[in-house]
Amino acid sequence: MQDNKNLNTDNPDKTNNRKIFSFMERWHMVAIVLAIYDLVAVNASYFLALWLRFDCRFSTIPEEYLMAWLRFAPIYAVISVTVLCLFRLYKSIWKYASFDEFERIVLASLILGVLHAILITVIFRRMPITYYIVGAAVQFMVVLIVRFAYRFVLLERKKKERMVQKALASRVMLIGAGMAGQLILRDLHNAKEIKEYVCCIIDDNSNKWGRFIDGVPVVGGRDDILLNVEKYKIEKIFFAIPSATPEQIRDILNICKETNCELRKLPSVYEFVATNGGIENNVTVKAMKDVDVEDLLGRDSVKVNMDEIYTFLADKTIMVTGGGGSIGSELCRQIAKHNPKKLIVFDIYENNAHAIGLELKDKHPNLDLEVLIGSVRDSRRINQVFSKFKPDVVYHAAAHKHVPLMEYSPCEAIKNNAVGTYKTAYAAMMNGCKKFVLISTDKAVNPTNIMGASKRLCEMIIQSFDRKIRDGKAHELLPMHVHTEDPDGSMLNMGRADKKVDTDFVAVRFGNVLGSNGSVIPRFKEQIANGGPVTVTHPDIIRYFMTIPEAASLVLQAGTYAAGGEIFVLDMGSPVKIDTLARNLIRLSGLKPDIDIKISYTGLRPGEKLYEEKLMSEEGLRTTPNHLIHIGSPIPFDADVFLSQLKMLMTAAYNGQENEIRDLVAEVVTTYHPAGANGCESKGEEYDRQMKSILETADVSSVK
Repeated sequence: MQDNKNLNTDNPDKTNNRKIFSFMERWHMVAIVLAIYDLVAVNASYFLALWLRFDCRFSTIPEEYLMAWLRFAPIYAVISVTVLCLFRLYKSIWKYASFDEFERIVLASLILGVLHAILITVIFRRMPITYYIVGAAVQFMVVLIVRFAYRFVLLERKKKERMVQKALASRVMLIGAGMAGQLILRDLHNAKEIKEYVCCIIDDNSNKWGRFIDGVPVVGGRDDILLNVEKYKIEKIFFAIPSATPEQIRDILNICKETNCELRKLPSVYEFVATNGGIENNVTVKAMKDVDVEDLLGRDSVKVNMDEIYTFLADKTIMVTGGGGSIGSELCRQIAKHNPKKLIVFDIYENNAHAIGLELKDKHPNLDLEVLIGSVRDSRRINQVFSKFKPDVVYHAAAHKHVPLMEYSPCEAIKNNAVGTYKTAYAAMMNGCKKFVLISTDKAVNPTNIMGASKRLCEMIIQSFDRKIRDGKAHELLPMHVHTEDPDGSMLNMGRADKKVDTDFVAVRFGNVLGSNGSVIPRFKEQIANGGPVTVTHPDIIRYFMTIPEAASLVLQAGTYAAGGEIFVLDMGSPVKIDTLARNLIRLSGLKPDIDIKISYTGLRPGEKLYEEKLMSEEGLRTTPNHLIHIGSPIPFDADVFLSQLKMLMTAAYNGQENEIRDLVAEVVTTYHPAGANGCESKGEEYDRQMKSILETADVSSVK
């Protein structure tokens, strides 16, 4: 036995040849059987026509007709097999027979019918008209049936198997009876194994109600969703309207989330077009994705001028600090699409930097990419990078952003956010950078925590650089470091800005981004997956939200408008209650808030406030060509005094003087009001009045 195994292993070619020959022999056997069948069947068809013509009695058939048929039978048998062979009707795999095979049978039968009529008439005699017509029809049927019978049997067997699978499959409601909905139905029907079975379709077009698509009824519009979910015992809802507006998506999905069904949706038309394949080539069940909480917010799609952004970024060296973070990495993704001369990803966290580097190389193999590790607090490293690569545009996204952590480590907030921004801005100015864009936050507006105050300091640094440059006093901006033996920065080969400087410094301010590292949504999802409870700090806490791609797109667009000194403010839409967000996420998971998953209120964390403003009231607003981007008029302050105070802050931060840091921040950032125990006592009646006004406009319509 062992020898036989070795023989098979050592001679794979012989084994494969035997398989091929066996297959070929079987294929020839099928063809021979079909040919023999056709030899008999085609002639039997015309005999049947003759028999029917004379009242189904053999004795009444005239002898001349019978002899003509009999003598022509061998000739016609050969002709028939030849024609059928020419139409490849002995080579098809009938298990997969389709319309193509049907079409070839029709054409072959027509030709054979004509040939039979002509040849039997010319060679032997004219036959009755019904003989030609009925004979040709019966011949077509017998040739067709025997070839499609195997497929029919397989389909019936498959139908029974699918009926069993349907009984075990998840019951699905499909929303959308348009082209995308039909493609989803077709994809489900063609699946080898039924795991999801569409029971009914919802569409707001009343002309479709009561009608069927692929055997599935269109049962009504959005107002009928809840009723039919119960009627058909629906377990999943598929939203298949790629062209729906954000408001339509929000309204329909807010109804669906009340059903506790699993919700999935197709990407938008824009996302499909971005795949370069269009809708028809990409609409499949696999293309459907889980409904995200942002789908329930109903924000309008962000529109930016791609031509302006391309002109701004193309053929330029672009640097993104914090390039491995949530916003920084998305900026890199979008910048890479605009043909930069070089893209520099700068981050202190090597894992994130490595991950975005690999992703960019995979998607853009021709991109000139540099992934560099370093800290914005390291003057030598920053200057080394800037002097070597001479970036034209810098997006400064590197920052500490967690409010509670920075409350316990205020020195680190100042060192990384404020001092790091100054050092990066200084290196940009000294190395001929054209545009420096600071990524700021709405927490910088009337800050109640150290993190927000440190970001306000960053904005003031940017404004100070802009003022000094515009006043021709860039030489008064000195390197900022703690090396007392190197007061003018000569050890860093930086010196002073004695030459003309034309760097434009601007800031872009926006609120929370959905799904960013450390944001509430990933935390809520983790808590839901663990069975709860979901922890919310306060039932009335609200935040402004935007998706990461939206924020990055608007940051790039704002950069094209930069003239120097502006604080661009992104329109974040309506504020959203975090409690609403948590409850929506629970419902999207097919669970019930307060029943399946408890919600626990833990109280405001250190430095946290109930609401965040987008803009200081003193700053006002100016419009830009993009209605989602505004410009705030900067608050006047003495740049010389501020820069002197910033040096004191840096010294205190590097000396670890936390109490002094808080006092100095309060002195420098006049809008800084440290929060009390509950995050808001220090704001008094003015806070309560503003809080009441904001809550009245908060997006709470979806909370039931």
